Amino acid sequence: MSKLTDVPKRILIGRALRSDRLGETLLPKRIALPVFASDPLSSVAYAPGEVLLVLSIAGVSAYHFSPWIAVAVVVLMFTVVASYRQNVHAYPSGGGDYEVANTNLGPKAGLTVASALLVDYVLTVAVSISSGVENLGSAVDFVVEHKVLSAIVMILLLTLMNLRGVKESGKLFAIPTYVFCAGVFIMIAWGAWRGIVLDETMKAPTADFEIKPEHQGLAGFALIFLLLRAFSSGCAALTGVEAISNGVPAFRKPKSKNAATTLALMGGLAVTMFCGIIGLAMATNVRMAEKPAVDLLVDGKPVGPDYVQNPVISQVAEAVFGNGSFLFILLATATALVLFLAANTAYNGFPLLGSILAQDRYLPRQLHTRGDRLAFSNGIVLLAGAAILLVWIYDADSTKLIQLYIVGVFVSFTLSQIGMVRHWNRHLRTERDQSARRRMIRSRAINAFGATFTGLVLVVVLATKFTHGAWVALLGMVIFYGTMTAIRKHYDRVSAEIAADEGPSDDSVRPSRVHSIVLVSKVHKPTLRALAFAKLTRSDRLEALSISVDPAETKALREEWERRGINVPLKILDSPYREITRPVVEYVKGLRSENPRDAVSVYIPEYVVGRWYEHLLHNQSALRLKGRLLFTPGVMVTSVPYQLQSSELAKQRARKRQDWNAPGAVRRGPVDTRAKEPSSKG
Repeated sequence: MSKLTDVPKRILIGRALRSDRLGETLLPKRIALPVFASDPLSSVAYAPGEVLLVLSIAGVSAYHFSPWIAVAVVVLMFTVVASYRQNVHAYPSGGGDYEVANTNLGPKAGLTVASALLVDYVLTVAVSISSGVENLGSAVDFVVEHKVLSAIVMILLLTLMNLRGVKESGKLFAIPTYVFCAGVFIMIAWGAWRGIVLDETMKAPTADFEIKPEHQGLAGFALIFLLLRAFSSGCAALTGVEAISNGVPAFRKPKSKNAATTLALMGGLAVTMFCGIIGLAMATNVRMAEKPAVDLLVDGKPVGPDYVQNPVISQVAEAVFGNGSFLFILLATATALVLFLAANTAYNGFPLLGSILAQDRYLPRQLHTRGDRLAFSNGIVLLAGAAILLVWIYDADSTKLIQLYIVGVFVSFTLSQIGMVRHWNRHLRTERDQSARRRMIRSRAINAFGATFTGLVLVVVLATKFTHGAWVALLGMVIFYGTMTAIRKHYDRVSAEIAADEGPSDDSVRPSRVHSIVLVSKVHKPTLRALAFAKLTRSDRLEALSISVDPAETKALREEWERRGINVPLKILDSPYREITRPVVEYVKGLRSENPRDAVSVYIPEYVVGRWYEHLLHNQSALRLKGRLLFTPGVMVTSVPYQLQSSELAKQRARKRQDWNAPGAVRRGPVDTRAKEPSSKG
């Protein structure tokens, strides 16, 4: 099967890379920014709308609170960015929040953070893809009619791109991300010029709509709760910030410095775009509602179920650039693309974190190994599978999915910052250099403020989103936590069980005797080869064993054995129920019970075939028998292969493929003297 899939795999993923080429896959800052920050940058496409949607519950009059909510989100963003800049300098190995919490707060806190991040990464993919499908669906009917299918196809495409390698996928994603950022900044600048300098009136397509408030005249605690809920929805702009601290190993040297610079760039860009869009939304009188069909009114009448509510960024772009203009179409296209590509933040964060957790024995070891293209392929595939399952369950509805969002990320924010405070406290106890102490005290103050602020936001998020779906995210965290704990216990139990004793033990004592058994069905070349090999091992006792299912065949076997004069005793076991596996296993167990200190060695002749379908026709009894004997203590199972002609032909075909060179595969000059391309500094 590996031969059958080799060519398609190379076409889709590319040629395998040597381990010593890992340095070539590291990212400069200009590529790392779209790779690790596409999620927080793209969230400005829907975070402002989430704020206005919640405020619309109290009607248009509540919209005047949106600038203050934006200010709170900005302060939180700067706090988190400043805090994570301390993280990447203190912990550059790539463990991020998990390593910080695990080192300073203990394994349970570390596992809690890891569970929260894994859930958040899966949700990032599901929300980003679903949101992108909805944006694209407004222009393409097929997409909106087949939302789930379209979302799954997009997840599979992203998975394929990331399997080709981090650097290669980063180059593909960089252009749409930068076009999106440039388009938003042009929109903000042009909108400000038109509104402030030219004093022109810009109107969003919904500017003349009225909003029917679900709750009129909110005041006191009800108003505070509404504002807190709007703030927690606006905090979606912060998702993905932690991915940079988890992905430090993917940066070029100096890794910590480049990661910290990328964090600062990401924070500045996201804050500016978020505030600009909120400001333009207020200036152009954008109207949004959670239930637009009934809550948005035109001339006092609901707009009806046929109305499609466009995102805030789309309405603002139409007001600033004009509907159908080049810049409007460019920004709309870039927005849809960047929402799809925002999932790439998770595709880089999840596999890296999964690799570290696998190294710490909390996840299967397969997640720690790199694939052909030096990416953590197993982690990428696992993330894709979980996201597809979530998209299918929630029908690719971003409104439902976003309610599950950001709980996990604020759990990791808070525990990470508390861990950093303890980190600085520990170092301050031993540090005597005054300049270094001042830096540590400043860093501790930043992390302490970050822990306090993100802790308060976590409480707000839990209080305002729990009944709206956040409980599902918490359930996912509990499932991840329980699964990883169970995996670690299993690995610890196996390690303790197989650890070599200091002194002599039963496993190191030589067996008293070796009783060898060669399984025989007929006298043919594979049987004769297995007998010859068994004789070479010089066992204390050697016998051939056959199971009698058909009396005529058994009689023919005995006669052929005697005719050839094979000097190995042949033992035949009757099987009245025509079973083969059970009589052999019971016979071997009987030998072990009679002589517990003897070792039993079972030799099984097997055919080696060259075509995948031939495996279905041969060796099935041998596979079942090996599977049963593996559970029998003191029994060694040896396969004695006999290569059939089809295997030789398969070997020749493989050699021809190895010698064949694809167009462009041959390079001039020897490999070791070929001039290296100058690498650009990150």
